[in-house]
Amino acid sequence: MVIHSATLAIDETIRARRAAGERLLHLAFGEAGLPVPDELAGRLAAAAGRNGYGPVVGSAEAREAAAGWFTRRGLDTGARQIVFAPGSKPLLYALIAALPGDVVLPRPAWVSYAAQSALAGKRVIGVDIPADGAGGVPDPERLAAALRESRPGVLVLTVPDNPTGTVADPERLGAVCALAERHGLAVIADEIYAELVHDGTRPPSAAALHPERTVVTSGLSKSLALGGWRIGFARLPAGPWGEALRSELTGVASEVWSSLAAPMQAVAAHVLTDPPGVTAHIAAAGRLHATVARAVHSEFTAAGALCRAPAAGFYLYPDFAPLRDALAARGVADGAALATALLERHGVGVLPGEAFGDAPDALRVRVATSLLYGETDEERWRALRASDPLALPWVADALARLRAALAALTTGPVSAPTGESAPRTR
Repeated sequence: MVIHSATLAIDETIRARRAAGERLLHLAFGEAGLPVPDELAGRLAAAAGRNGYGPVVGSAEAREAAAGWFTRRGLDTGARQIVFAPGSKPLLYALIAALPGDVVLPRPAWVSYAAQSALAGKRVIGVDIPADGAGGVPDPERLAAALRESRPGVLVLTVPDNPTGTVADPERLGAVCALAERHGLAVIADEIYAELVHDGTRPPSAAALHPERTVVTSGLSKSLALGGWRIGFARLPAGPWGEALRSELTGVASEVWSSLAAPMQAVAAHVLTDPPGVTAHIAAAGRLHATVARAVHSEFTAAGALCRAPAAGFYLYPDFAPLRDALAARGVADGAALATALLERHGVGVLPGEAFGDAPDALRVRVATSLLYGETDEERWRALRASDPLALPWVADALARLRAALAALTTGPVSAPTGESAPRTR
């Protein structure tokens, strides 16, 4: 049975409960949380009359723009190497399905990789990230050991990472890509957060390190908060392997989604030329994400949790292991119970680490900070333009509510276990 995606399910649950009047802090869903720039809304409106299907892989205009976008970021790319889709998610599934062999995932990893692998009939081999390292890229020594024991065909990397909000260093990424090349693995590099590195730099692409068999996926849902517009694209390698994969991917796309909606292709064709208004908007979004993520990180570490510092995007992955005894006294013994306690007792929605392939008994949760910018477009625009978004009343109130919830979670009255537990996502 295919289970409702953990991220989408919790988002729908929290939104429904808030609509019913509950006052909940939504830290469970990775929506970028910002309004649509007028420049893009105008492009979409102007293209509303484009109601034909168009080429499966995308229009020539959109693919040329995407090819230039990758080339300016250090990956020489031709338009033939580009495939568009309604979001990067179907592209990821189509790639996992089309590429032969089982799938290696860093652990923890975004919820959909494992679910999509299961849908495609692939076995998942989880390889832990280093305890002191960034997420999205498995530990090279553990990966080498796993490859001695099995012969998978695909390695999925996420740089920057969801769920940890971190960026793997080039040395570790290079070591893992070298292993992939040595063992003949195809690499799917999910680089959708690469425009949102907090220090303004862009991490090296896996395609630069393992060029002949690496596919890069990206989209506009994170950098420009266009998740609902569903604009995704992939860069395939040049050469025979990439050409064969293009044929496979086009076949899957033609039978599943036909083509990205033509008006969205018009938006992509504009955005991917890097016009000044778009790049300025993305830079402002990156600064806001960094500021709020750092503030939320401080709240978790002040409460006693361990947590890697955020380096990109809008995620955190706190570990409450140092508070295990205090939580156990309150009936919280694992990540699912921790997420449930935060939501049901303290009004804070997060996702348990188990949803991301983590050990069920680990006291880790994934936190998304990007829905704290406001409830209306006016508030979100003010947050985006503020020199100090933490001083805005609604942002300050959210941080104060989180602080109070974390204090109550660990120092509030001790109660017997209630038997409540979050629904399993795997």
